[in-house]
Amino acid sequence: MTPPRDRLRRRISRAVREATRRVGVPRLVAAVVVVAAAVAVFVVSSTVFAYHSSNHDEGVYLLQAALLLEGQLELRAGELAGAFRPWFFAEDGGRLYPKYTPVPAALFAVSMALFGEPRVTLAAVAAANAGLTYLLAATVFDRRVGAVAAALFSASPLALVTTSAFLPYAPTTALNLLFAVAYLRGVRDGSAAAAGVAGLAIGTAFFARPYTAVLFAAPFVAHALYSVARSVSADGIALAGPVRRQGLTALVGLGFVGVTLAYNVRMTGSAVLFPYEAFAPADGPGFGPREILGHSVVYTPELALTATGYALRYLATRWFVAGPIGTTAALAGLALVARRWIDGRDDGDAFERRAGLALAGLLVSVTAGNVAFWGNYNVLATMSDPTDGLVSQFGPFYHFDLLVPLSVFAAVAVVAGWDRGVPAVRSSIERRGSRRVARAAVALLVLSALVGASVAAAAAISAPLDRNAAHTDKYATAYEPVEAADLEDAVVFVPTPYGDWQNHPFQYLRNDGGLDGSVVYALDRDPGGDFAVLDAYPDRTHYRFAYRGEWTPNPDRHVTPTLETLELRRGTALAGETVVGVPPRVARATVRLESETGASSEYAVSDPGGSIAVPWSIDRDAARLTAADDAVRVGGTDTVVLTVTLVQPDGGTLTYRQETTVRTDLEGVEAVWPPERSVCPLVTACGNEGTYLPDRPDAHRDGVSFETRLGPQA
Repeated sequence: MTPPRDRLRRRISRAVREATRRVGVPRLVAAVVVVAAAVAVFVVSSTVFAYHSSNHDEGVYLLQAALLLEGQLELRAGELAGAFRPWFFAEDGGRLYPKYTPVPAALFAVSMALFGEPRVTLAAVAAANAGLTYLLAATVFDRRVGAVAAALFSASPLALVTTSAFLPYAPTTALNLLFAVAYLRGVRDGSAAAAGVAGLAIGTAFFARPYTAVLFAAPFVAHALYSVARSVSADGIALAGPVRRQGLTALVGLGFVGVTLAYNVRMTGSAVLFPYEAFAPADGPGFGPREILGHSVVYTPELALTATGYALRYLATRWFVAGPIGTTAALAGLALVARRWIDGRDDGDAFERRAGLALAGLLVSVTAGNVAFWGNYNVLATMSDPTDGLVSQFGPFYHFDLLVPLSVFAAVAVVAGWDRGVPAVRSSIERRGSRRVARAAVALLVLSALVGASVAAAAAISAPLDRNAAHTDKYATAYEPVEAADLEDAVVFVPTPYGDWQNHPFQYLRNDGGLDGSVVYALDRDPGGDFAVLDAYPDRTHYRFAYRGEWTPNPDRHVTPTLETLELRRGTALAGETVVGVPPRVARATVRLESETGASSEYAVSDPGGSIAVPWSIDRDAARLTAADDAVRVGGTDTVVLTVTLVQPDGGTLTYRQETTVRTDLEGVEAVWPPERSVCPLVTACGNEGTYLPDRPDAHRDGVSFETRLGPQA
C-alpha cells in the first residue's frame, strides 16, 4: 500500500504538471521573472538606497507625492519660502512648485497612501516593466521570446539600479511599454479598446516626460500613419479599421496633451511654458548655450555626438545585461529577424515585420532624439571615465527606453540559438555515442552558458551597487544623531553645503506637504531667517543639525554629525562666559568680539596658561567684552562673533570661534543658544570643517576644550 505522504507528493506533482500544461512554460517563467524583478528592486531600494541616492531628484518626487496626498500641487510657504525651498522647486511669490510634472509622484503617492511605503511602487514598476516586456515580445514574436526578453530586461543593471531609486525613468518606460503593447494588440486584433488604452498610456507618459514619450512614440506614429495611408488608399476615408483605431489612440493621447498644457497654465501661467523651463529656461532640448543653476555649457552638435557616443558605449558594455555579451546577442537577434522579414511572405510575417520595425525604430528615435539633450552630457561628468558622475551609479538613464528593443532582440537570438544549437549538438553527439551522453552534454552546455551569463550579469550589476552602497554608508553616518533622537513635534535647522536648498544633499530630511509634520526641517540661514522660523513654530522643540568636516560628493569622505537642542535665552541684558582650553606651546592670545552690523572690540592675553576665560555681555544696544573698553553695536537681528586666537612662537594659530544669533528690541535681547562653535587651525574662520563637537571630545586635538554659558545679567 502506498504511504499517504507519497500519495500527497504524487498529487502535488500531477497538479503542478497539469498547471504547467495549461498555462505553458513561457508564461510560468515570465511570472517568475515578474515576481523576482519586483522583489529584487524592493530589496535593493530598501538596502542600497536606504537613505536615497546621491541623485537628489528623488527628494523632489517624494515631496511632490506628499503634496499630492495633501491635495496640493505646491508648497505654500509664504514669507518662509527661503527657509523651506526644496531642491529643484521654483519660487513664485511665496509659492514653491516642482520643476517636474506630477505623474511619477502620483504613482509613489498611491503606495504611500495604501501601504505607508513608497517603495511598493518601485516594486510594482519593476514588475510592470518585466510583464509588459514579455507581452510586447510575445505580441511581436512568441511567448518564449517574451519570457527571455523579460528576464534580460530585469537583469540589466540599468533596469535594476534605476528602478530602485525614486526617479521617473522606469515609471515612464512602464507607460511607454503599455502604449506599445496596447497599440500592437489593437493593430493585430482590430481592437478599439486596446487602441484607447494605447492613447491613455502614451498621453500619460507625455504628461510625465513629454520629450521621452515623443521619442518612444515616434516609430509607432510612423506605423500608424503608414497604416492609415494604406487604408485610405484602398478604401477611401472611412471611420473603420485603422482610421478608427489610430484616430481613437490619437484623440485620447491628445486629450492628455491638453491636460499637460492645462497643468502648465496652473503652475506657470502659460500653456506653453513648462515648469522645468520656468525653473531653468535654457535647460531643455536643443543646441547652443545650455544652463541650469549656474552650470552651463555651449552644447554644440559635435559635443552632443561625443557625449551620446560615450553614453551608448557605456550602455552597451556596462549597463545592458551581461555587457558586451548581451549587446552582441541583441545585434545578432536584430540581424536574424531582419533576414526573416526580408524573406517573409504570409500575413503573419507581415505583422511581425511591421511591428518589429516599429520596435527596431526605437533604437533610432531614442538615440537620435537624445543627441539634442544636454542632460546626456551632464550625467557623464568626465566623459571618458565610466566610473565618474551619475553615469557611474545609475547608467545612461536618459536612454532607459533602449532596454526595450535591446532585450527583445537579444531574446530572439537566445531562443534561436536554443532552437538551432541544442538539436545540432545533440544530433552530433548522438552520431558518435548514446542518446544519454547527448542529453548529458547538452545539459552541461546549457548549464555552462547559464553560469557564464549569470557571472557576467552579476559582475555588471555589482559595481554600481557597490558605488551606491558607499553613498548609503556616508548618509547613514550623517543621519545617525537625527535617527537616534526620535524627534517629535520638532523643528530642525539643517546646514546648506550646496547652497540654500532643502534636500540637496539631505533629501532624507524632508518635510511633508503642509510644513506641519511631526518634524519640520528648515534651512539654517541668516539671523533674520532663523528667527522667522522660530517665531512661526514657537511651541516646538528646536534643534540644530550640524557636522564637522566638508561635505563633498565623494562617498569616502564622511563627516562627523551632531544634533544640538536649541533654546531662546531672553533678558533685558544677558551675561556670558566662554572658557577655552590652551594646548601646550602657546605664547599669546587675542580675544575679539564683533558683529555683522557694528565694529569690533579686542584685547590681548600675554600669558594664557592652561585655559582662557572670556566674560562678555549683550543688551539691546551692544555687545561687550568685560576686559575691554569698546562696545560693539548690535541692531535688530544680528550675529555676535567671539574669537579667541591662540598663537605659537613659530606663528602657528588655533582659533576658537563662537557665533551667537541674537535679536534686540526695546525690551531687551534674545539669543539662540548654544551658539555655533568651531575650532580652526591656521585660520580664524573654517565653517563646518572645524565644527566643535561637545559630545565627542576625542574628535579634537589634546588640550582643546570649548565651554560657554549665557544667562540673565545680574
